[in-house]
Amino acid sequence: MLELTEDAAAHGAVVVVAPEFDGAICSAAVVDHVTPKMKLYAEESFGPVAAVIRVDGDDEAVRAANDTEYGLSAAVFSQSVNRAIDVAMRVNSGMCHINGPTVDDEAQMPFGGVKASGFGRFGGRAAVAEFTDLRWITIATKGQHYPF
Repeated sequence: MLELTEDAAAHGAVVVVAPEFDGAICSAAVVDHVTPKMKLYAEESFGPVAAVIRVDGDDEAVRAANDTEYGLSAAVFSQSVNRAIDVAMRVNSGMCHINGPTVDDEAQMPFGGVKASGFGRFGGRAAVAEFTDLRWITIATKGQHYPF
């Protein structure tokens, strides 16, 4: 996380809140003006860092959101729920939350991503479908003749 933050700063990003470390504990970081030339744009940080990528309009936002090999979870924030739904439908992710954080998962809902962010779904009925194989077994008894 520190390497990604430092790389972004070296390429022109503004570190609004720098990460602070206390052993294995790391505080949240905010990095503004992140661009595709920075590692933070494309790599998963696996830490609490918000990369602010500035865009001009819905089309550019969708392009930036889809410009990744990952696709686990996304969030769209808007005052217009209809507009947010339109954008969410275009974002290539396994889950998309509107006006809420991407950590709002529920046990009964299918959880999983697309692209390099996972294979399949688990949770709720999706888990039953993912982790079982449907089979058909027939038994013929003595004395049955076809056709009946």
